[in-house]
Amino acid sequence: MRIVVQRVLKASCQSQGETQVSIANGLLIYTCFEKDDKIETIQKATHKIVNLRIFEDENARMQYNIQQAKGEILHISQFTLSWRGNKGHRPNFEESMIPNSALDFYNKMNHQLEQFCPVKTGFFGKEMQIASVNDGPVTFFLEF
Repeated sequence: MRIVVQRVLKASCQSQGETQVSIANGLLIYTCFEKDDKIETIQKATHKIVNLRIFEDENARMQYNIQQAKGEILHISQFTLSWRGNKGHRPNFEESMIPNSALDFYNKMNHQLEQFCPVKTGFFGKEMQIASVNDGPVTFFLEF
């Protein structure tokens, strides 16, 4: 599993013919589920994400996690993160989980994240347009 986490002031996602979803003050998360991922991987990733102390306290120090900051999550499934970029110029996504399994993992991860804060989701398997205002900028790449 590969994840990009961005602290945002706001973020939104829309897909043609679908209602736009948006958040304010929170995390924009892009997750790539890979073929060797297990349910335990979701648990580890969720634990890491909700405990990241990347929100500023009253002294402008990164001390708060998403719950303490009263933030929201916009979670986007992003299979293209599986390409490592080591060879060639045409990406391949051989390491990505097959779509039906990835959707199941995505839903399970969303359910786990919802135990800690409000979660909005992208449109799995569809072309999307994502807009965000990165706060900081603060961006992290996680790999499990």
